[in-house]
Amino acid sequence: MESEAPGAVLKRERVRSAILELVETREAGAPIPSERRLCADLGVSRPTLRAAVNELVAAGVLVREHGRGMFVAPAKITQELVGDQQAMSVPRPRGAWSSRLLEFTHVPAGARIGRKLHMSPAAEIAYVARLCLVDGDPMAIEHLHIPAERAPDLTAEELENGDLYEHLREHHAVHVREAVQAIEPTVVTKTEAELLNVPELSPALLFERLTTDTDGHPVEYVHSVYRGDRYRIVSRLTLGSDAAAPSTAGDGHHPGIPTGDFAHGDSISASTLGDVYADR
Repeated sequence: MESEAPGAVLKRERVRSAILELVETREAGAPIPSERRLCADLGVSRPTLRAAVNELVAAGVLVREHGRGMFVAPAKITQELVGDQQAMSVPRPRGAWSSRLLEFTHVPAGARIGRKLHMSPAAEIAYVARLCLVDGDPMAIEHLHIPAERAPDLTAEELENGDLYEHLREHHAVHVREAVQAIEPTVVTKTEAELLNVPELSPALLFERLTTDTDGHPVEYVHSVYRGDRYRIVSRLTLGSDAAAPSTAGDGHHPGIPTGDFAHGDSISASTLGDVYADR
């Protein structure tokens, strides 16, 4: 497969980010500007914009109504698995993981990423796009946003070899401590499908993660698309009064557990791991 022209991945990412910025500042059901207006405001072609809009419609972020325009979709239900520090340790997924750098540059954070990283929109970030592989097969596409001041000498070699957090700790004195991660279903775009070697609109998992250091300061914001046919998430739940995690609210609901099964407020601790399917 031929590599994409320099800047292509970043261009799509910036268009997507700009539309998400509009969505996040509007209520469900609110309209967003027309494609013509967005093309003019963002300085992109109609096909580039339409590809981003189609992706967000497929992901349930936007709703397109024929003859009326595009609107913010209803909010999704968010659920959280909680556990103590020991329970939430993440075992390494199976297989030999490696990565191939697609793009690496420095750009202003922008309003949306700046908010997530608690920094000025004009402040510089290192933007990284990389293809993650397992045993040589493409598994995921990662988009990393790292405040430039946290790792001013970050190199392309560090992003392709070894564990990024180890490099941040050993070479940049950045010690990560905690990450908040959301996972939801999505489908792959045409470009993502080509990189992941799957059909367009194939099911996938969208990961969004904000990582902080030992002082609670943001270290990175990442969103990744994982192949739905080769990757799954397994959660191990410890049920009952002996679980180490604190109790949830009285009528709280845990994913995959019918409401009311634990009416007495017993605590549930959880650990989560990624599992790569061995068979295609």
